[in-house]
Amino acid sequence: MSATTVVTGAAGFIGRNAVAELNRRGRYDLLLVDRLGTDERWKNLVGLQYEEILSPEEFLERLRGRGQKPLPEIDGIVHLGACSATTETNADYLLSNNYAYTRELCEWSLAHGVKFVYASSAATYGNGSRGYDDSDYLTPTLEPLNMYGYSKHMFDLWALKHELFWKQPASAALPIVGLKYFNVYGPYEDHKGDMRSVVNKSFGQIGDGGTVRLFKSHKPQYRDGEQMRDFVYVTDAVDVTLYFLEQRDLGGLYNCGSGIARTWLDLATAVYAAMGKKPEIEFIDMPEGLREKYQYFTQATSEKLKSAGYTKPFATLEDGVRDYVTTYLVLRSKA
Repeated sequence: MSATTVVTGAAGFIGRNAVAELNRRGRYDLLLVDRLGTDERWKNLVGLQYEEILSPEEFLERLRGRGQKPLPEIDGIVHLGACSATTETNADYLLSNNYAYTRELCEWSLAHGVKFVYASSAATYGNGSRGYDDSDYLTPTLEPLNMYGYSKHMFDLWALKHELFWKQPASAALPIVGLKYFNVYGPYEDHKGDMRSVVNKSFGQIGDGGTVRLFKSHKPQYRDGEQMRDFVYVTDAVDVTLYFLEQRDLGGLYNCGSGIARTWLDLATAVYAAMGKKPEIEFIDMPEGLREKYQYFTQATSEKLKSAGYTKPFATLEDGVRDYVTTYLVLRSKA
């Protein structure tokens, strides 16, 4: 039997798609880690092939050598199991779940010569005033706007401080990889509730009444609906993730974005087009509590990713939305 790859957050959005792609590539020796809880997240596991699924608590116990059953030989950890809610305000929970958990898995991987790829976030860039350059020199100067972004930033800073993104001479430890995912959308995000992508929400709004609701702009330099984001189809996010899992000697902190910012109006229009309908868009006030923490513009720089050898083009917004709507959302709505 070949060595096992661990995917944390495996029943989540990017995690589920990563496991499916590993299966498509012939990888079935997988150990999945996630909390299934009482929602419908378990449905994301249907159709996947894997050896075992553990809760994060049981996985950590076995990692520490205290579980009743030893872990199999592990060759890589794709760590996607973190709280992804940008509105989460429990700082202690985020410190434990997004920082301490990630650090323990990383330290174990380094000690055992295991490749470690983890999810950082574009939320670390804050309001974007310092740009979206993933160069190491810029990272310490970033100021996230919310505790979620800061919890991700904390681990990035710790890894940078200890030079974990580089291959250490005469060391068995492999360099780690952090990926700053921008606005990812695609199949199997239904369980995320209010954290679902606007593509997913818009499809439901159009189905319910035909009108998509977007936030008004509260900054004069942006007209309503013309706030901009770097939208990433989940297939591209997965492809970048698995690229670095396979490139064992490559390390670094990289943007995972298309490098092209598009407006929310572009996105809504693409959803209507994919559904064969005429756009009907309403603008609503942004909640007061969100206004000071809202990113009006995000756009990844991609030179560092390309310099690491990843040159595959990202899907355009129109192509990604069309695929998502026609191959998943429409079929799900008929089920």
